[in-house]
Amino acid sequence: MAEEKLMMKALSMDVITAKMFTELHIAITEQYGEDGRQLVQQGLTAFGLKDAEVMAKKATAEGENHAFYDYLPFVVEGQEKYADLTIYARFAKMFAQIAKAVVDVYGEEGQQVVMRAVERYGNKRGKGIAQRARTNGLENSIEHYLTNYDMGRSTLFEMDTVYKPNEIEQTFTRCPFGQQWADDDMGEYGILYCKMIDPAVAKGYNKNFEVIHDEYVLREGQCHFQFQMKG
Repeated sequence: MAEEKLMMKALSMDVITAKMFTELHIAITEQYGEDGRQLVQQGLTAFGLKDAEVMAKKATAEGENHAFYDYLPFVVEGQEKYADLTIYARFAKMFAQIAKAVVDVYGEEGQQVVMRAVERYGNKRGKGIAQRARTNGLENSIEHYLTNYDMGRSTLFEMDTVYKPNEIEQTFTRCPFGQQWADDDMGEYGILYCKMIDPAVAKGYNKNFEVIHDEYVLREGQCHFQFQMKG
């Protein structure tokens, strides 16, 4: 009797945002201690504590442990600033404000700390994608990467995907993250995420999976990737 395949629903963006915030918190406080904690607080406050609380509650309700509550008062006053924006836009705004708080103080070193947070976050997500595949008896091979991906891709993403032997080529002509950073004139902070995320997720999924990311929405107007399985 064949084993029943389990339906794998995408992680919500609230959970994904909570994961990213937690890795930023860890990396920044590891590097800068209490000063780092104050910078995270500064960035989250600039983003909006009520908006953060809404995401924190939703992520907790879905079983995600996170660091949001370390920075939120028990009673958060005020209204959401970004209730009318997509969760992708809110992710982008939160990331950029925290990155800005750190980079504006620590410069290139701060950039490296933020990128280290993105790398860890991406690695963990990649391992999760491999587990999603394994649960249904699938190897962490190139053909099972996108089909077991953990984040839903809404129509706000516009992309072209071409499968080749041991390679997936993707071109994104629209990305809500990059668009938000561009709209907010926060591209110098957002690109720290763009530079790290896809190679980190791929490497977490399979150590032989490499990504060439040679064009960026924030620079060239589109993102171009070659996902290649080596070895």
